[in-house]
Amino acid sequence: MPTAVMSDDLIRRNIASGAPWEAIIGYSRAVRAGPFVFVAGTSASDADGRVVGEGDPYAQASECFRKIGDALEQAGASLRDVVRVRMYVTSADFWEEVGRAHREVFGDVLPAATLVEVRRLLDPAMLVEIEVDAVVTGHAAG
Repeated sequence: MPTAVMSDDLIRRNIASGAPWEAIIGYSRAVRAGPFVFVAGTSASDADGRVVGEGDPYAQASECFRKIGDALEQAGASLRDVVRVRMYVTSADFWEEVGRAHREVFGDVLPAATLVEVRRLLDPAMLVEIEVDAVVTGHAAG
């Protein structure tokens, strides 16, 4: 459930997805501050914390992007508003599968993007975690 806090002229809304780690760690799935939306690192886990697409980096990346799209929608944004993507993978060998999922979502949006290999993620079955930043401008940049 989104919450709003007024700070000077900037309205901040926290967006929760209900993932078990949000309450344990103390974070929001996404935060909207004015036209900016920041979506936290998102993994391919279901509401109970079970990994979706175990062993399949493409399936996990696709699930991450689906969840990110939901969070953006709750924040009044869309995947078309994304300007920055950070993808964390447990093996650089996954770059093609994760890249394919990224291209399917952002092929004509072309956000700045980074893919980084990390030692591990919260659950050893997680192969991919993705975070994005978006700017809601109400018009397409030229």
